[in-house]
Amino acid sequence: MQGFAGKVAVVTGAGSGIGQALAIELGRSGAKLAISDVNIEGLAETEEKLKAIGAPVKADRLDVTEREAFLVYADAVNEHFGKVNQIYNNAGIGHTGDIEVCQFKDIDRVMDVDFYGVLNGTKAFLPYLIASGDGHVINISSVFGLFSVPGQAAYNAAKFAVRGFTEALRQEMIVAGHPVGVTTVHPGGIKTAIARNATAAEGLDAEELARLFDKRVAHTSPQRAAQIILGAVRKNKARVLVGPDAKILDIVVRLTGSGYQRLFMPVLGGLIPAKHRTSTP
Repeated sequence: MQGFAGKVAVVTGAGSGIGQALAIELGRSGAKLAISDVNIEGLAETEEKLKAIGAPVKADRLDVTEREAFLVYADAVNEHFGKVNQIYNNAGIGHTGDIEVCQFKDIDRVMDVDFYGVLNGTKAFLPYLIASGDGHVINISSVFGLFSVPGQAAYNAAKFAVRGFTEALRQEMIVAGHPVGVTTVHPGGIKTAIARNATAAEGLDAEELARLFDKRVAHTSPQRAAQIILGAVRKNKARVLVGPDAKILDIVVRLTGSGYQRLFMPVLGGLIPAKHRTSTP
């Protein structure tokens, strides 16, 4: 893909799924990669794939929730490559459960990774992106940053926050005259391990939830998702919908306003089998 040769791109959550696919597609396009993940096995796999195609790569274990570590990491990446052009804040986790039964710690964990991880990455690298003269922030939200569904309140909250934060950032960069593009990404159902790695509230079968997600929701490959995302970055689009499901659902929400809740509840709420919905004393 044109437009990435010689760029230094940072990708969080690069050990699998969209993050790994983004890193590889960027590497094939001539970019230099700084990849990170908490999953060191997956990270090592991505690193090997990048080396196999001849892409310069710096791989580091990084917990995106650790703000001070992220700031140190940003300095190290800039020192290693001499510049930073792009950051793909991709790392994310999931948790399923009604608000009534979810524990505070589970909600906090989703917000820490899915929102504050994006905030940390953006803030840590923004000075370097501005200094590069050709920067770009790419933050991964979700279709669940466009509408809400039962059982996904924590994920919805984080992804709506990513959307609001990123849209504000894009406007600020334009007003300030900074040479930094900003893109919000809303993937639909992508064939990744996020559902299989997600946690669930007490009374829910996490394995069954993952199976239902993979069977009914995940239709777009990570490779195709990466190509769509990079195409949008190259064109400096404000937002990109990834997958035909994301485009259809976005249209429905736009047409129905809050009425989408009545339409989606029976379908998307059905991804959490009723027999597993329980409340604790």
